Amino acid sequence: MRTLEAYAKLNLQKLWEQLPHGTLVLNTEGFVIGWHGELETWFLHAEEDVIRKHVSDVLPLVSSSYESFCQLGDEYWETQIKLPSLSLRGEWKRYIEDGEHVADFLVLRRDESYFELENLFDASFDEILITDGEGRILRAGTKSEQLYKQPTKELLGRKTTEVADLGGFTPSLLPEILEKKEKVSGIQVTANGKKLYVIGNPVFNPDGSIHRIIFNSREYEEVELLRKRLETTESLLDAYRSELEKLKQDGGGAADDMVVLSSEMQSVYRLAERIAHVDSTVLIIGESGVGKGMIAQKVHRSSHRNDRNFVHINCGAIPETLIESELFGFEKGAFTGAHASKKGVLEIADGGTVFLDEIGEVPLNVQVKLLQFLQDNTFRRLGGNQLMSVDTRIIAATNQDLRQLIREGKFREDLFYRLHVIPISMPPLRQRKEEIPALVQHFLARFTKKYGLFKQFHEDTVEILTAYDWPGNVRELENMVERLVVTSEGMEILPHHLPDTLWKDGKTMNAMPVVKIKGLCPLKDAVEEVERQLLSMAYEKYENTYRCAEVLRVNQSTVVRKMNKYLGTRKGENEHDN
Repeated sequence: MRTLEAYAKLNLQKLWEQLPHGTLVLNTEGFVIGWHGELETWFLHAEEDVIRKHVSDVLPLVSSSYESFCQLGDEYWETQIKLPSLSLRGEWKRYIEDGEHVADFLVLRRDESYFELENLFDASFDEILITDGEGRILRAGTKSEQLYKQPTKELLGRKTTEVADLGGFTPSLLPEILEKKEKVSGIQVTANGKKLYVIGNPVFNPDGSIHRIIFNSREYEEVELLRKRLETTESLLDAYRSELEKLKQDGGGAADDMVVLSSEMQSVYRLAERIAHVDSTVLIIGESGVGKGMIAQKVHRSSHRNDRNFVHINCGAIPETLIESELFGFEKGAFTGAHASKKGVLEIADGGTVFLDEIGEVPLNVQVKLLQFLQDNTFRRLGGNQLMSVDTRIIAATNQDLRQLIREGKFREDLFYRLHVIPISMPPLRQRKEEIPALVQHFLARFTKKYGLFKQFHEDTVEILTAYDWPGNVRELENMVERLVVTSEGMEILPHHLPDTLWKDGKTMNAMPVVKIKGLCPLKDAVEEVERQLLSMAYEKYENTYRCAEVLRVNQSTVVRKMNKYLGTRKGENEHDN
């Protein structure tokens, strides 16, 4: 072993003493023969504590870098050494004299920017691996260690092709990148069968040679999930564009609020378009809130009457004593307070359409006059003798069983058949749940614009809304979206923002797992049990710790650690490649 005094005779003493940073000098066997600059401050070792000791005994971090340097068989090697309070960038240089390997220098300098880069590197959702221009690994983070199940020091210095040959993954993208000198992407399969989508992006020197290659890897299932979501979104957009084009041709207006995606609603929509061009009476049947008024407007706007009045009257909201005068109008003096004549809605809508909602609520005496109007388009105002004639189309709607009302003597059978010329049956929302996500986004856009509150729905919230049966149909869903937009905190509407009524519904409860605590127990045990159940449910659903971390709003490392603790599993340690 060379002594420090013998080494000084090589006239190198002045050289490394004049270097402005920390300088470590090792002899050919790896023993410390030089310790200079800020090394004592950084590593908390005095020179007398390390001289003539092997580097692996005093500086394990440096020893790992030194081993990688020696494996290369080269005369130059860049490294980074991360300490608890700072990061150091280093350069190994081999000193050769008279053809003989004499010593190895490590010049270290403080690199504050690298410390921040290190945190970004390790916190990245994707795996990031950096090589030199020949594909030799310079930087491999914690995700790479999880992938290969070996420490970083064993990866540094190896080419990615070598790692592939050893069975780490297949195939390597390196040969194609070196040949094409451009970004290359592909699918790789790891030794444990994990499929990954990998992109290799070369970084060039001024002379056009490759300086670095940056590899980014993401689990292929995640990419496929994003692709499917994109396809679904594009499909919905195509449907929206198609509907928008139809609505533009129809004249727009209130019909713009229709969302037609299910086969049932598409059949209703097509039927409405076909019957719009004739003047036959239409009876729309369906539960309250399904959108009967929208279909009535669709028929009117698609007809030759679209430039005339569309009058909507809710027969159930008008007192029986007033319904006749509202429909047919009245003459001056027809009753107390009738100081002037007034047109009814049938006259106001002359040439257009009258939509009689809740037709089952019309009293029997008014049903007689309505039947006469449907037969010959004539009527007399209340208190008048003159026979009036108008060209008004009638569209009626009901949420009741009119045949049952006929049996009970509450509705005229002859009027029923006059109204039932073209029946349209509207399916309830629970029978067309595929439209719920689109309706949610439709109403969200409307109320976002109305209130200036920019929100978005978490996918789990939409899933719960889709599972609910919505007894109030589209109207109830619309009101719920408005309520959530106005009352929820933050930018995202999460499941806990939903009211208890949705959670108490049996089907909704079955759609989402429930976290339970079995009896009284210490609070700490209860918290751990909740964490265990949430982690188990999240992984069962997503099968990916990064997606679990996103949903549970914690770091992925936290998910892996707690799964190891509660579930006794090592899931999440092999979810990345390069």
